[in-house]
Amino acid sequence: MALSSLSRTDVNRTAILAHLGAHGPASRADLARRLGVSPALVTQLTRDLLADGLLEELDHASSGGGRPARMLGLVSRTASSIGVKVAPDHIAFVEVGIDGAVLRSATEEFDAVSPFAASGLVDRLRAFIASGDDTRVLGVGVGLPGTVLEQGVGVVDSTQLRWNQVPLGATLRRALDLPVVVENNVNALSVAEKLFGQGRDCQDFLVVTIGNGVGAGVVAGGSILRGRAGGAGDMGHVPVVEDGPLCQCGNHGCLEAVVGQGALVAAGREAGVIGATDGIDALRAAADAGDDRATRIFADAGRVFGRALAGVVNVLDPELVVLLGEGVEAWRHWAATFEPALRASLVPGKRGVAVAVESWQDDRWAQGAAALVLATPFDSDGVAGEQGRLVRERLVSTAGGR
Repeated sequence: MALSSLSRTDVNRTAILAHLGAHGPASRADLARRLGVSPALVTQLTRDLLADGLLEELDHASSGGGRPARMLGLVSRTASSIGVKVAPDHIAFVEVGIDGAVLRSATEEFDAVSPFAASGLVDRLRAFIASGDDTRVLGVGVGLPGTVLEQGVGVVDSTQLRWNQVPLGATLRRALDLPVVVENNVNALSVAEKLFGQGRDCQDFLVVTIGNGVGAGVVAGGSILRGRAGGAGDMGHVPVVEDGPLCQCGNHGCLEAVVGQGALVAAGREAGVIGATDGIDALRAAADAGDDRATRIFADAGRVFGRALAGVVNVLDPELVVLLGEGVEAWRHWAATFEPALRASLVPGKRGVAVAVESWQDDRWAQGAAALVLATPFDSDGVAGEQGRLVRERLVSTAGGR
């Protein structure tokens, strides 16, 4: 069924599900107002969705004097999406309901540079999907460190994974017979923030991750800014030190080469804080224990990171910056120098920008990938292409129940 053949009723039914998934429970009057349709049509559509088991009646909303409005919410296990985070050494899977809640998750070892990497990913993903219950899977979202020209095509270039023009989307679609969308992992996190997180009420915000690298997802006017070839937001390769340390991209002095986890670990080993085989956990533990050398390494990174982020904020003028990633586990050691460096480097009119630091769990990457699928019902820009159309059709058929 072509997208153009979807009836207006189907589109509005999908919009109701998407809105409740993104914003939580709402009254019928709220839905009519937010979606720009008549209250009578909303009443008709929600009656069908209740009968199909996709919606449920919740408590009444408080009223200013009139009759209390009955709230509607999603029955979250009716449909779901699968999210996959691909890292150099492991894969994380989640199944997420259409309300954004994680239903189950798993993590497995993975060797991205193996000649059998693609087939291994297919086997593990197929097994994860098969181990679920009878929830209807709308599609699969994959998030990874790298550049993806088109979500719905899914050809990947990634220096971290050492992948060059890998046709991941096509490989997974053939094997799974499901819609598959592939995206840079920070962009995927930004979609999740827009749907379910602190960006729900913002049209212009940044999601910045710190960990092995430094990435930025740019949301402008409510849409992800992807750039000419899907590479917008590659903040880790902003040059910050002339003739600085070598970065994995081949240049010298990139932000990632100065404040990424590899750089911090190298500094810790050179300073004698941690051993030659120790990693970022040992460095963080030393800082937590009060080792001045360890805390100085994080403080220096916080200062550089704050100045670099200020430059991005000055250019893009977001109303909110959300900080995420493995690096925030040591955030208290970054914060003392980050905040002054950021504010001092912002132009006066932007020094009040809000910065939110969110707690981190590794499955957040995969949850962001799952959000790529959940975003397609209101993908007015058609970023997911043909795969977005297929996801919408599956959601419509689920909603129709017939």
